[in-house]
Amino acid sequence: MELQLLPSHKIDLQKWDECIRSNSNSLIYATSVYLNNMADNWDGIIVDDYTAVMPVTWRKKFGIKYSYHVPFIQQLGLFPENIETNCLHECHKMLLQSYKYGDYFFNYKNDIKIGKPCTNYILSLASNYKSISFFYDDKMKPCLTKAESNSLEYNKADADEVINFFIELYAERLPSVAENNYKNFYTLCSIKEQEDNCIARKISLGGKNYAMNLLLKDKHRIYNLMSCITPEGRKLFAGHFLYDNIIKEFSQTGLVFDFEGSEIAGVANFFKSFGAINQPYTKIHFNMLPSFLQLFKR
Repeated sequence: MELQLLPSHKIDLQKWDECIRSNSNSLIYATSVYLNNMADNWDGIIVDDYTAVMPVTWRKKFGIKYSYHVPFIQQLGLFPENIETNCLHECHKMLLQSYKYGDYFFNYKNDIKIGKPCTNYILSLASNYKSISFFYDDKMKPCLTKAESNSLEYNKADADEVINFFIELYAERLPSVAENNYKNFYTLCSIKEQEDNCIARKISLGGKNYAMNLLLKDKHRIYNLMSCITPEGRKLFAGHFLYDNIIKEFSQTGLVFDFEGSEIAGVANFFKSFGAINQPYTKIHFNMLPSFLQLFKR
């Protein structure tokens, strides 16, 4: 087994993307177009001739490269899934040797024994809507009845419309997401719109918007990347109505609806109420800095 660490500009992107997309644990975040648009910098750990790959997003401070979590990228790790434990161990070892500090999120198929398990809810959209909704939580059904009685409207939206709505509602609460992150995400969505892989939906009433979702799609999943609802929308059960309609629209597609989290109990319970199941992934934090820098970091 041969491992090499390459900067993104030296990677054969065609081979890279083929490795990502041809496997059942494929995730959109690890594709080159996603990484190129969202990460400040990224490298790739290459196993043999792209038999397996592992992206690492990084920044540099005081001349030291460190791994960092990119907004709108949930999990990365090693692809594909049918890899030997030793291969994962060696890639993990190379990560720690090459980046002296940081956080890294291994995907749900990577059997990492250390780190913190993170919550991620998914729902199969293979069946018809009637079969999927049969497994909704009993508390969900009266909420949907109330939402329907409010005469809410479910319509298509534009990506920039959802992003601006999200910024208006949540930007102040999310200081870790910088202005350029939103700009990068809009650029990525523009590319995905041209591929017909960007989905934007909204709930409105009387010309006023109460809830919106922005999702990206690949051949395996629909990713719930940006979800927003107003305080008035919560009272109208606009969020329940929005997710239910998205599930109805994309039922029988064979895709997986990826809710993207959450560690917040109320949000997690809301996702579970649609019959979603937890598919956890692993976060590690590491600090290999020299002792004097470790003291400074504290």
